[in-house]
Amino acid sequence: MIKKQIGGLLFAIAVAFSVCAHPSVMRPMAAASTGTDTTRLERFVTDTDSVEPGDTLLTVSASEVDPMPWPDNVRRQIDRLLESDMFETSQIGMLIYDLDADSAIYARGERQLLRPASTMKVITAITALDRLGGSWQFKTELCYTGKVENTTLQGDVYCVGGFDPRFNSDDMRAFAEALKRMGVDTIRGNIYADKSMKDNDLLGEGWCWDDDNPVLTPLPYGRKDDFMQHFYDALRADNIYLAGAIGEKRRPHDAVCIVNRFHTIDQILMRMLKQSDNLYAEAMYYQIAQSTGDHPASARSARRVERQLIQKIGLDPRRYELADGSGLSLYNYVTAEMEVRFLRYAYHDQNIYIHLYPAMPIAGVDGTLRSRMRETFTRGNVHAKTGTVQGISSLCGYLTAYNGHHIAFAIINQGIQHTRNAHRFQDKVCAILCAPH
Repeated sequence: MIKKQIGGLLFAIAVAFSVCAHPSVMRPMAAASTGTDTTRLERFVTDTDSVEPGDTLLTVSASEVDPMPWPDNVRRQIDRLLESDMFETSQIGMLIYDLDADSAIYARGERQLLRPASTMKVITAITALDRLGGSWQFKTELCYTGKVENTTLQGDVYCVGGFDPRFNSDDMRAFAEALKRMGVDTIRGNIYADKSMKDNDLLGEGWCWDDDNPVLTPLPYGRKDDFMQHFYDALRADNIYLAGAIGEKRRPHDAVCIVNRFHTIDQILMRMLKQSDNLYAEAMYYQIAQSTGDHPASARSARRVERQLIQKIGLDPRRYELADGSGLSLYNYVTAEMEVRFLRYAYHDQNIYIHLYPAMPIAGVDGTLRSRMRETFTRGNVHAKTGTVQGISSLCGYLTAYNGHHIAFAIINQGIQHTRNAHRFQDKVCAILCAPH
């Protein structure tokens, strides 16, 4: 009996020793308990770059993620990111919206009034496409009065501005060549700039005067307000002599227009959003204003159209402060909720979406996102507009979540000391949505 007891004890000891000596026996059970690929998750959640001094951003490890429904998992991971001490001294407005389920996935401070920076351009773009349509053109015209006698134009020439920021040297040559084809080698009159399309404001409301601001002229050339000097030079290059002077005057009703140079709304949108070009955004803003019939057009006219659309999407336009089309203004105050409402509205209107979506910067590929979110599940997936001014970093746009659902989102970080940390936070939120859990 004693021998049997001793033998049983020795067997138990041997079994225990074999388990301890081979811990791999337990690994399948651990994996089954989490249901998570640890290596894959950590690759997209953990930030390997150094963090700017003063702020820390918490990460979520695979061991902390429980198997739970996808939306709950997303919310838990974002909650963890928001425990960063960065948010003790800054504000956050964020809304993540599932367009397929037509419901919010995550919201934090989504109704706080914050400065949007350049994500204001998305509001401008959607308003313009809704108001003007995808076939709208940015036009600059050449007109004249009087008549041609022999080779002399007995009259005046008018360059009529339509605030086309893409008007270039080819367009300018076309202006001069049009007069040459009429047989004109002498203008026995004046050449005028018709800038009546818009008001005389050369800066937007709330712009800092000492910033590198674009000049808001309806006759831009090379991003400057010296169109007529370049036109005069083009005339001389084509051996056309000007007997009169250079001035500014509105085209009379009986003027004959001989050239119409234009660029499409898609051409303007592409640079406006991809490169976050402020001049292009303001040109778009004044197209909205012009569509109201107000003459001259003003930023106030554009704001009126924006407020009409805000009301249309179900929000109270009186809650927001709107100033310009580019986001340069210190007076813009919107919410993450409003930006997502605009994105949702555009997504459900294909006449808007087919023009807006291709013009958005693509993560890891182009525009202002070319150096961000280069990981497998975010690269080429996140299509979003960035925004950056002192103390502000924002991101809004679209992505496809790992579950296949289409997402509209807006993130506005305000009071940020280190912009790089805000970028990391925004990128991590997108990675949580795009990567497998």
